[in-house]
Amino acid sequence: MSLSVFDIFKVGIGPSSSHTVGPMNAARRFVEELAERDLLAGVVTIEADLFGSLALTGMGHATDRAVLMGLAGYRPDRVEAHQADATVRRVNDERRLTLAGEHDIEFDRATQLRLHKREVLPEHTNGMRFTARDGDASVLHQAEFYSVGGGFIVRGGQTDATPDADTRAVAPHEFDTARELLELCREQGLEIHELMHARELTWCSAQALRSRLLDIWQVMVDCVQRGFHAQGLLPGILKVRRRAPKLYRQLANQPSPQPMQVMDWVNAWALAVNEENAAGGRVVTAPTNGAAGIIPSVLHYYLQFEPGADEDGVIRFLLTAGAIAILYKKRASLSGAEMGCQGEVGVACSMAAGGLVSALHGSNAQIENAAEIGMEHNLGLTCDPVGGLVQIPCIERNAMGSVKAINAARLAMRGDGTHKVSLDQVIRTMRQTGRDMSTIYKETSEGGLAVNVPEC
Repeated sequence: MSLSVFDIFKVGIGPSSSHTVGPMNAARRFVEELAERDLLAGVVTIEADLFGSLALTGMGHATDRAVLMGLAGYRPDRVEAHQADATVRRVNDERRLTLAGEHDIEFDRATQLRLHKREVLPEHTNGMRFTARDGDASVLHQAEFYSVGGGFIVRGGQTDATPDADTRAVAPHEFDTARELLELCREQGLEIHELMHARELTWCSAQALRSRLLDIWQVMVDCVQRGFHAQGLLPGILKVRRRAPKLYRQLANQPSPQPMQVMDWVNAWALAVNEENAAGGRVVTAPTNGAAGIIPSVLHYYLQFEPGADEDGVIRFLLTAGAIAILYKKRASLSGAEMGCQGEVGVACSMAAGGLVSALHGSNAQIENAAEIGMEHNLGLTCDPVGGLVQIPCIERNAMGSVKAINAARLAMRGDGTHKVSLDQVIRTMRQTGRDMSTIYKETSEGGLAVNVPEC
């Protein structure tokens, strides 16, 4: 399948790409199918069943809200907080839901949105089933979907998670491994970002591509600024206080540069994004929401502290980081419920490390080296959110991943790209590690910090 960088970098809402963005898209697609089959007007009852990780951490990850918004016809890249609140309030108060914004039905959240915590559908732990019934309780339409990480969804029985795979033109320079990517670049005499640029021109003009990438960057910038100026506690039982605003004020008022101030800024940028994500704010899935702070933080570092940094460097960064993410998407997974947090923060760290080297005009070999270092030292990273919330340890983990990505890039830039462990080998190891990892450490809140830290 031909993946685009815009399959990797998507605008959505927090707190989770796999548990919020994916289920919202799946619910919306189910209602769209009802409309396409002229069945919508006959629907009297909708049932939504969530399985596995979606059920175990769904309440903390706002999966229930996401499903309601998707059934109402909202898109994660366009929905506003007040629209979500109004939809959920009406379901809670009146037990009514308007499907696709046009067909009103009764909806009892307690009995029609069900969590099956001890049952997993056969194809992925993030499974969901939607059922529409008529007035006689007969099934009008039923479908299963899987949220496979990064906001990607797959219909039951299908393997292609590309949103418009059936209509999208096949791009040139297809690659499935880092070795193939590097070989293509050698054959064509291209840097990785140039090869990715040529691929993206299959689907849009050069001007549109630049504009869309800069739009993605602007969403990241806006998210950081909101995170710096928000106040109070994050939602949920943990009562976690936002730290980014205070850290930002301290740094902004620093009378003179301090030796470790660069690291403080990197932490602040990452915390700002992931606190916004935890609050359900608008973020860029990069490659997931749980790891959304790493790419923006490292890009801010590049523009703030690297001499000669400019907008072209941002473009190189995003195109190269997208290429690295595609490798993980094809050869392993971006799902914390499947790989643990190595599949989220680990992948984002790898992407950011390679992207930063590209922005700094490093060689393709140095980019591959940096991406390998970024993942190698995240192997085995568990996903154990306390209280099922994308807060502890998720927010701090983005700050640590950002610092690690910058260090990986610097290590790679000090070498010539020669190294013993290849990116392909580390991706293969990550996949094997994820498969071997106990399910209690894969976004179930049944192990690790989730059971050793009191919720309140």
